[in-house]
Amino acid sequence: MPRFSIIVPSHGVAGRLSQALDSVLAQSFGDFELIPVCDGPETPAADVVDGYAERDSRVTPVHSPPTAGLSGARNTGMRAATGTYLLFLDCDDTFVPGALAALDARLAETGDVDVLYIEHERVPWWEGEPTNPAALLLPRTPAGAFSPEQVPQLTGVQLPAWSAAYRRAFLVEQHIGFPEGHFTDVGFGGLVTLAAEKAAVLRQVVVRHLVRRQGSRLALPGEHHLELLAQTDLVLTRAAELDLPCDRSGPLFEQLFAAVLKTAAHPRRLSGRRRAFFRLASRLYRRHRPVGHRTPPGSLGLQHRLLAAGAYTAFRALREANQAAAKAAERLPRPHMVRTRLRYARNLRRPLDPNLVVYCAYWGRGYACNPAAIHAKARELAPHLRSVFLVEPDQEHTMPDGIEYAVIGSTKYWDVLAAAKYLVNNANFADAVVKRRGSVHLSTQHGTPLKKMGVDQSTYPVVASATGSFAKLLARIDRWDYNLTSNRHSTEMWERAYPAAHETLEYGYPRNDVYYTATADDVARIRRELGIPEGKTAVLYAPTHRDYHTGFETGLDLEAFCEEAGEDVVVLLRAHYFYDQGGARSTGRIIDVTAHRSSEDVCLAADALITDYSSIMFDYANLDRPVVVYADDWDVYRETRGVYFDLMEHPPGPVTRTPGELARVFRDGSWAGEESTAARAAFRERFCQFDDGRAAERVVRRVLLGEPPESIPPVIPLAERTPAPVPALVRN
Repeated sequence: MPRFSIIVPSHGVAGRLSQALDSVLAQSFGDFELIPVCDGPETPAADVVDGYAERDSRVTPVHSPPTAGLSGARNTGMRAATGTYLLFLDCDDTFVPGALAALDARLAETGDVDVLYIEHERVPWWEGEPTNPAALLLPRTPAGAFSPEQVPQLTGVQLPAWSAAYRRAFLVEQHIGFPEGHFTDVGFGGLVTLAAEKAAVLRQVVVRHLVRRQGSRLALPGEHHLELLAQTDLVLTRAAELDLPCDRSGPLFEQLFAAVLKTAAHPRRLSGRRRAFFRLASRLYRRHRPVGHRTPPGSLGLQHRLLAAGAYTAFRALREANQAAAKAAERLPRPHMVRTRLRYARNLRRPLDPNLVVYCAYWGRGYACNPAAIHAKARELAPHLRSVFLVEPDQEHTMPDGIEYAVIGSTKYWDVLAAAKYLVNNANFADAVVKRRGSVHLSTQHGTPLKKMGVDQSTYPVVASATGSFAKLLARIDRWDYNLTSNRHSTEMWERAYPAAHETLEYGYPRNDVYYTATADDVARIRRELGIPEGKTAVLYAPTHRDYHTGFETGLDLEAFCEEAGEDVVVLLRAHYFYDQGGARSTGRIIDVTAHRSSEDVCLAADALITDYSSIMFDYANLDRPVVVYADDWDVYRETRGVYFDLMEHPPGPVTRTPGELARVFRDGSWAGEESTAARAAFRERFCQFDDGRAAERVVRRVLLGEPPESIPPVIPLAERTPAPVPALVRN
């Protein structure tokens, strides 16, 4: 029997799950079992957990359906637990180093207490000093074990479940589990303290709780706040059954109704149910008020008296008086409304056009990437929609015939942005764009993240300085309703990098559909258009941008590479799109394809890919063609840019670090050998999960046509997909 069973429900969150699990497995005290609870076997969290279970036998995952909620997930974990003491972590929690050793040492001092209360830190997700609320909520207690009667102020209802260790046999004997519904920690904490015979306190921070940018789900508006009353009723009913003395029932009553009054006074949490909440709370207050209870002094006491009397109108007037200053501040005009054009501001008051879709790719670089692929599919599946692409003035000439567009900054630009119901972008719209009620914003992204993105860039000074205001970045992502991903890795990383309330669509990248729909004739035509000589092996060289470089540097003598790699090799040079304004660099056996509008065409034409850390490798892997990594500055890149995983440990093919090594793998054929094939297979399994040729259709049906999730075409398994023909077969 392990000393501790540590239960970690994912409950729909996977982005930081690995950090929580790592904090447990890194503990110096190893006598524990780790029980992650996932919503189901086919979820992002389950993918994360399965990897840990394969590597460490102490990890024993279980599943709980999403409909069971947090309480059901925790109860499932409790039923699977075998440890002497139970500990809970949420996905946003981590154990501090030495946490389990400190708990074990304290329990050795106090003996087998029913519950050991601990301290925790609330860590702001972005900036600010951590706080330790438990230090204030835990009253003075005896040095060792004590009975709850000795410390009546310690009621348990103010502390989260992860701020204590619980003796498992005690919970089983007392039939204590997490009550159903929201605010389950309130009910559980109260029931535990009421039933406990011996308790103790460890005055040391054990858990760090990350305060999510979105805040607690419990703080969002909705009828779920009525469940706080149900939990309050549950605890106070149990207290009445135990016939608690006044010195215990009084603090319990006051602490529970402090939370009730805070909710009743909140201007947004209850929306249109404030009066109903107040009426129910008033009945509950009168039913459970301890005999001889004295109301607190001051404004809080007045709130108690108004609640007891059911005087909602007077209570609301008091609340409005206390919040007058805050309401006045909220009525001030929003800064972005001042910045935008008067015409745009005027148009924002007009009805949305339900059939207008606005697209933008790479900050206006033209008709490209996922937005272009979605646009093309929408013309087929939703021809009633009017589509307008946004382009920079110098990109007008690149727009295909028949595609309506608006030049960024023009009157038409502001008009369509104000009117469109649907806005689709692979980056972000300008800061001045307002998210209108009823509009739908889709972020398609434009690659799988190897390098750190979004707010994860904040600790890398070179990148952070170029990124600009992270506050503005967060305001932009708050407009998203949907965010598109092509694999579970992206799902997890985007959740961390872009913390907001949007829905993730694991549909694949529409721009990659062509890798499964292109024909042999398509591949042959593209090779002719690019000028690739017959019988040559075309190697695409596509390095990424370096934040620590001021201009494009290939990092390779490409002419020398061609000479050493073999006489049949030609190089397709595609610089990062940041540098596509320069002149062509075609010379000899080097064909510059940087200015070619479609990176997908270039990939289809290539027999193999050489890249460093560019996300093009994830897209190209769909073609199941050889990929060679040229990583001459990996250590510098990793330290200055930050990465999400070690590419050197999990590459899509051979890794080379010098020009000589790179030429050698082509000269000796290992670029396409068995080891290369095996590495690519593992890479594709991880990163080509949802790209199957039907991503654009899924997006159009779900986002633009509003079809329900269950009617969306499922992703075709990787083993059943057939990529576009390889150039070698085309030539034969």
